Amino acid sequence: MTDRKQIVSQIRDPATIWDLAIIGGGATGLGAAIESVTRGYRTVLFEQDDFSKGTSSRSTKLVHGGVRYLAQGKVRLVMEALRERGRLRKNAPHLVRDQPFVIPCYSWWMVPFYTIGLTLYDLMAGKLGIGRSVPLSRGRTREALPGIREKRLRGGVRYFDCQFDDSRMAVNLAQTALEKGAVVLNHCKVTGLLKTDNKVTGLVAEDRETGEVLRIRSKSVVNATGVFVDRILKMDEPGARDMVKPSQGIHLVLDRKFLDGTNALMIPRTSDGRVVFAVPWHNRLVVGTTDVEKHEAELEPCADKKEVAFILETAGRFLDTPPREEDVLSIFTGLRPLAAPLDEGQKTKEISRVHIILVSESGLVSITGGKWTTYRRMAEDVVDRAAGIAGLPPRESVTRDLPIHGYANGMDPKDPYCWYGSDRQKLDALINEDAGMTEVISEKFPLIKAQVILAVREEMALTVEDCLSRRVRALQLDARESIRVAPRVAAIMAEEMGLPDEWIRDQVERFTELAGYYLLEC
Repeated sequence: MTDRKQIVSQIRDPATIWDLAIIGGGATGLGAAIESVTRGYRTVLFEQDDFSKGTSSRSTKLVHGGVRYLAQGKVRLVMEALRERGRLRKNAPHLVRDQPFVIPCYSWWMVPFYTIGLTLYDLMAGKLGIGRSVPLSRGRTREALPGIREKRLRGGVRYFDCQFDDSRMAVNLAQTALEKGAVVLNHCKVTGLLKTDNKVTGLVAEDRETGEVLRIRSKSVVNATGVFVDRILKMDEPGARDMVKPSQGIHLVLDRKFLDGTNALMIPRTSDGRVVFAVPWHNRLVVGTTDVEKHEAELEPCADKKEVAFILETAGRFLDTPPREEDVLSIFTGLRPLAAPLDEGQKTKEISRVHIILVSESGLVSITGGKWTTYRRMAEDVVDRAAGIAGLPPRESVTRDLPIHGYANGMDPKDPYCWYGSDRQKLDALINEDAGMTEVISEKFPLIKAQVILAVREEMALTVEDCLSRRVRALQLDARESIRVAPRVAAIMAEEMGLPDEWIRDQVERFTELAGYYLLEC
């Protein structure tokens, strides 16, 4: 069920007492909703904007164990992530694909050094491994990375991880939660907590579509709001210590001509000790990321000029044709919700990506840290804790082998709509019913009318941004082209939802302003 009026009517019922109320519709919150409802708990979730609007749609598009964490000696973190990588690959094969990476080596010692380290990485994955790391000669490295700088190249090392589409995964998680019986609602902001005898017993939320205020009662409330976790903590306890230290990471999207082929480039150590990837994705090349401390969480952060220059300069040192500012098709910027360290001098790149759970005196359960790859394990842990505090009957997790909505094997990676998985059939059905559904809105992405209609009918898209940024990835793939097609997308959505011309004009204006954050001029 994706009918918004029906969803709101379920939430509005004053007789309902929920077992778990979850705040936040990113990876962790959506994972927690699935974890909770599949254990038989009555579950509701609220997202203030759209599913994965923040950090969860702005990742490097990798499902990985974390090679650099292994180098830091964080063996337990890597092993857990590798196990979860295998489970996610099994449960959502339409979205998670094996991705070969190549580390180019410009010193004699690098080939044996990285081969040994990555062989250990392979062994740690055990039965969930996906490929064997091997050294490459200079010639084979050039073949694997067309466009790599050849001067002083000694060889390379190939290893395997996975890539995915992050916001498509989030949409599919929301659909999975709904199908299992949870109630999830986007564009509905939690504005307060309800308390009885200083214990959290529910929350207050405002439906941003209608302005209606919803008051719900719940046995437990889970704060899974990512970089905004401290805002909810301070609703509960104004003097609470900050739980999150945001770290900003940017990604530049380039044409595939800069690094053609199927292999991704991994630069294991940049001039300031970071890791940079160049990953083929949706027929583009995603290059990133940075790791810059931020003092305040923002819903729409903007890339700093120094970050852009750093990525371009780093990529230029490894590519035959150095990318320039005018080559950047889009920039997307995300904030990582890193657990705030006790050591105030600790740099964000040194902070562990392990997740932490905090239980306040009021019973509010907050979770932060972690990464996309381990979202399911994070959800399992936080639901365990919340269920215990609420006195819910203990039940085993069943999500390790739970197929995600859209599950389909054997999707053709050359099909631009393969990311829909089994929902590819719904696209076909729309096209078969109405030949007009094949209208090409953009050839660059590509994008057809049927995708916009499907986003509204089946994927809870309410705005042009929801559609062009997260149901299809137009905004991240080419910001200028997405601005060009926004009026047509708005018109299609308005016709489908029965909205007036004023809505179209407002949506185009808002989207155009938003897209500015994805351009260098921001």
